[in-house]
Amino acid sequence: MKQYKAYLFDFDYTLADSSRGIIMCFRHVLDLHSHEGVSDDDIKRTIGKTLEESFSILTGITDPETLASYKKEYVAKADICMTANTRLFPETADVLRALKKRGAMIGIISTKFRYRIMDLMGNLFPAGFLDIVVGGEDVKAPKPSPEGLLYAIEKLDCIKEETLYIGDSTVDALTAEAAGTDFFGVTHGATGSEELSRYPHIAISPDLTPLILH
Repeated sequence: MKQYKAYLFDFDYTLADSSRGIIMCFRHVLDLHSHEGVSDDDIKRTIGKTLEESFSILTGITDPETLASYKKEYVAKADICMTANTRLFPETADVLRALKKRGAMIGIISTKFRYRIMDLMGNLFPAGFLDIVVGGEDVKAPKPSPEGLLYAIEKLDCIKEETLYIGDSTVDALTAEAAGTDFFGVTHGATGSEELSRYPHIAISPDLTPLILH
């Protein structure tokens, strides 16, 4: 596989499995407001979208004030339980360390809050290990807008042709396409290879290890 100057990753279902914590937080809010008939799989399929989008999909609610209230309740619950219920995928740490050893820059572009990502990553890697982290609070328009990805490319002083974006969802594939970067799809999450293959990509893999194979 071609080597890139910068490897920029989505977080949920790409580097880490936070589905347990995410389901707990959604379930907390849904139960609080008596929303029934929402399965864990329904919740998993919304991972990668904004919280407002996810709650709208799961409940049918479109009122902005209600969705903002649900988001606030979710975040309060997540502050308590999310990090403890998030785990890196087995190959993640080795892949990231190998890319750094090679001299590549690595970063994370996610709809998840930056502080939440750093709660986990800051405990597992030394300070400065990640060259950039762009969270949901850092952009005006969430993915599939390329805003966050383009911001990271500019800050890292890269060009699009030297950047690979790695993600697990069609939202990630669309983000890479909109930004004009290559895309590597990983099927850790709820989106399969057949669905990801409909979008421009250099590879689709069940895990991240091909990124460090020559």
